[in-house]
Amino acid sequence: MQADLADLNAFVAVARAGGFRDAARVSGVSASGLSEAVRRLEAQLGVRLLNRTTRSVVPTEAGRSLLDRLGPALSEVEAALDVVNTFRGRPAGTLKLNVPVSAARLVLPSIVPAFLAAYPDIRLEVIAEESFIDVLAAGCDAGIRYDERLEQDMIAVPIGPRVQRFALAGAPAYFNRRGRPAHPRDLLGHACLLGRFAGKAPPPWEFERNGETVRIAPDGPFMVTLGGATDLAVDVALAGTGIIYMFEDWLRPHFESGALEPALEEWWESFSGPFLYYPGRRLVPAPLRAFIDFIKTTAATAR
Repeated sequence: MQADLADLNAFVAVARAGGFRDAARVSGVSASGLSEAVRRLEAQLGVRLLNRTTRSVVPTEAGRSLLDRLGPALSEVEAALDVVNTFRGRPAGTLKLNVPVSAARLVLPSIVPAFLAAYPDIRLEVIAEESFIDVLAAGCDAGIRYDERLEQDMIAVPIGPRVQRFALAGAPAYFNRRGRPAHPRDLLGHACLLGRFAGKAPPPWEFERNGETVRIAPDGPFMVTLGGATDLAVDVALAGTGIIYMFEDWLRPHFESGALEPALEEWWESFSGPFLYYPGRRLVPAPLRAFIDFIKTTAATAR
């Protein structure tokens, strides 16, 4: 059985967008055209792929199975067609990256404007989220992750700062009211502002000094899901509610203004910076190749 490639693309677009109208905005195909393509595909396969209601469009079990297999396959087709880009004067096309919110906030701002200026025919789409997805199944070309989150069989390229630290901080008003911790274990007696990944327990706070490592499970009056709500935790710290523990670079502007005060700085733990990663088993699309070359050149120039 041979299905039309356009119909398969239409199904993937609708399933990922969760609706025909949203898929139409992304794909540039009309909602009615997408609906007809999906109906045609369902008729050809003899099975319903999408459950449609007035409020949502959700893949059936058969649809989910097809989507899981089609995502990587269609990405391979796009990469193969993109080989034509090597015959152009300059790379063109869309580059889609899946990155954590911290990378979107702290790494990409120093890279994206110069990259887009250097490659005006490339369209960059960044999806910032904290769920650790299969980048190919999600239709992305590459992702940014830290070393402990890298998937197997991936090629990793350093991107952004090579050493980062988690910082501990509070508003001066908070420390004046509650006192300043002299040791990480003192934090067990403080109001700590916590963060966690969706569906996970809050990770411990880790500190290191002169070979001694201390891990604590703090408690406090406030918790956020890491990602979009992280700035809210910073605002709560700025208001003097409690102590926050997060990327030093995220908090640095507040250190410089004096709105937040560093604490236990000699205990801050360092860790390796993030990596751009992509599958090593597939053709590398021209926009991704251009991005890889750009960050390598930028890193070499910065040294």
